Amino acid sequence: MFDTSRAFSGFSVDDIPAAREFYAETLGIEVTENWGMLRLRLAEGREVLVYPKGDKHVPAEYTILNFPVDDIDQAVADLAAAGVSLEPFEGVDEKGIFRLGGPLIAWFKDPAGNILSVLQEN
Repeated sequence: MFDTSRAFSGFSVDDIPAAREFYAETLGIEVTENWGMLRLRLAEGREVLVYPKGDKHVPAEYTILNFPVDDIDQAVADLAAAGVSLEPFEGVDEKGIFRLGGPLIAWFKDPAGNILSVLQEN
C-alpha cells in the first residue's frame, strides 16, 4: 500500500529558531521552514520534519538521527570545532567515540536535547 510513498520521519523540539540555527549553521544542513515547522533536506532527497512542541517537548532518549561519515575522527573534530559536545556514554573513548563493537559511533544532542550520532560503518 505504501511501498511507493515518499515517507519521512519527524521529531519535536522546544524551540524552532534554536533548532534552525543548530541544524543549518552548526551542522550545515539545508533547512526550510513552513507553517512553523522545519524540513531538514538531507542527501539523496531525504527529508526529516522538525516540529514544535514548546514546553510539552520531551527529548528523545534514543538516537533520532544518524549521520553516516567516512571518517569518524574527522567528524568528531569538526563537531568539536563547531562547539558541539559529545555525550559521555558508557564505553566511549577519550574522543567520545564508541569503538567496542559494531560501527564506530559518537553521540551528541541538539539544542532540544534530542540524541543524534555520527557513525562510520566500515
